[in-house]
Amino acid sequence: MRSLDIGIAGAGPAGLAAALFLSRAGHRVELIERFERPSPVGSGLLMQPTGLTVLDALGLSPAIHALGNRIDRLHGADALSGRTVLDVRYDALAGGRYGLAVHRAALFSTLHDAVAAAGLPIRTGITVAKAETRQTRTALHDPDGEIVGDYDLVIDATGARSQLVAASVVAPPVKELPWGAFWATLDCEGVPHDSTALTQRYDAARVMIGVLPVGRAHAGDGRKVAFFWSLKTADADAVKQAGLERWKAGIAGYWPEAVPFLDQVTDWDQLTLARYAHRTALPPYADGIVFIGDSAHSTSPQLGQGANMALLDAAALAHALSSAATLDEGLAAYAAARRNHVRLFQLLSYVFTPFYQSDSRAIAWLRDRLVATVAKIPPAPQILAAIVSGTLADPFARAGLEECRWLESVLQEA
Repeated sequence: MRSLDIGIAGAGPAGLAAALFLSRAGHRVELIERFERPSPVGSGLLMQPTGLTVLDALGLSPAIHALGNRIDRLHGADALSGRTVLDVRYDALAGGRYGLAVHRAALFSTLHDAVAAAGLPIRTGITVAKAETRQTRTALHDPDGEIVGDYDLVIDATGARSQLVAASVVAPPVKELPWGAFWATLDCEGVPHDSTALTQRYDAARVMIGVLPVGRAHAGDGRKVAFFWSLKTADADAVKQAGLERWKAGIAGYWPEAVPFLDQVTDWDQLTLARYAHRTALPPYADGIVFIGDSAHSTSPQLGQGANMALLDAAALAHALSSAATLDEGLAAYAAARRNHVRLFQLLSYVFTPFYQSDSRAIAWLRDRLVATVAKIPPAPQILAAIVSGTLADPFARAGLEECRWLESVLQEA
């Protein structure tokens, strides 16, 4: 395929990764970002073997590992009885896989620094309101109707609230999920915690409290954890009105060991309310625009796949374009490459959510008694590890990737 002029709306992880892959393939790219200064949004996230493989393909594995924190298992217990109800271990699968918890700032800076080093242009302070396709070119407009760019292809990486996908002919129905979470980034130096696990406490499925050790946001910083507490988003204002101390006391009652983290929270402004929605654009392209990341698909975060799926989208899109004779063929190949993997993990996330975020005590009882028992019997541990790793269906071959050699990576780090 000839070299393309590509405009990428959104300078988050998906957009930055796409810019790197496509520029290395010989395309001319520029990023358009609505903020005056690109920056990450949110607290911590868990990079799975899928996302780590994408970063490795970009040559960014050393940089992200220098900041992140290795996670070997996901462990959850009933807050009242102490009974283990979730224990997923990456080493249930052969090969030495693991997760890497990172602060969103660490992932952003790793990708952004690579984009800057490559000299790729980022135009900031520009809000993209709509796109207009004429013949073979697509123009992006700001809210005043002014053209801010004209391209052979536009990549929408603006996230779950994308105006571009909402206005497109493939606009998906959006199902707002009732449950969200308060998140905070807190210090963990000197605070007892399991540094190799995502640790959670539950009261049925109504309460989920978690601690994810995410390493450092920047080189030289102290180590942090992402602390989260799930709730119905409709109840958030009432929780705030009841007072911060009451909220903290409730958590302390469930999980006394969390008090050193709670003591660091002195203002509601330290907490961010995350809201989630379920949506899928089919196909993930239309009228000169291709959608990646949360613009194309989003769901609950129960399986920790969001950023990882976005990075896979970027890799798959670049690979599809490099293998096609025409742009139309490339976009169709991208959609085909990601279809099964996206659908599978959206379905799994949707199915798993009520077991950890719902009002149903029956589902929670089933999780704690039956599911927790079955999960210990092979091949259930291997299946759960593959689900969490994002590899229950192979996402690599059709994205032009070869999975990391995990045991070699471990030896090199040692």
